[in-house]
Amino acid sequence: MSRDAAAQPNEDEALVSAAQAGDYPAFEELVRRHQKNVYALALGMLRNPAEAEEVVQETFLSAFSHLGTFRGDARFSTWLYRVASNHALMRLRKKKPEPQGDSYDLEPRLSTAGASPFDALTQWARRPDDALQSREVEGALDAALDRLTPEDRSLILLRAFESASHEDLAHQFSTTVPAIKSRLHRARLLLRQLLDEGLRGKPPR
Repeated sequence: MSRDAAAQPNEDEALVSAAQAGDYPAFEELVRRHQKNVYALALGMLRNPAEAEEVVQETFLSAFSHLGTFRGDARFSTWLYRVASNHALMRLRKKKPEPQGDSYDLEPRLSTAGASPFDALTQWARRPDDALQSREVEGALDAALDRLTPEDRSLILLRAFESASHEDLAHQFSTTVPAIKSRLHRARLLLRQLLDEGLRGKPPR
């Protein structure tokens, strides 16, 4: 991890304190730092750029309105991703399942400061000799994510972006911890299978 990436949580903490004291430019800086990753999370969950943009706006409006409730028990980015995921999940629950459209490449939309949450999804798929094929891996991963159900895709992304606990996921999905563990395990196995098929050039089933 770079020195800049390691320093970011501390810098976020200072900006949050300033914003809570009424320093609006400090909040604008928080938006600038995190809007790309919030968009990437929303896009990954919703697979719709227009809706993802709306979720970004809703997320930062909610964050600004409830900034006083942030106590620093978790990183600001973790708290922010949770706000974003809640808005995205509400949208998913309101609409019926629809056929998946074109896939969208998440990586270019992520912040370049330090390791992105997207790396957590791609890292296990790479070997040392895969460096030149990293773009192929990321493209195959995005296509594989697109073939998951919205709920399974959300589970995997929330674990990657938020490092959400099983307890948090169970609460967000209104189910039990054992059920979440089982569902997440199945979703990961399916994602690995779909990714393997994509990298080997197998046609979708």
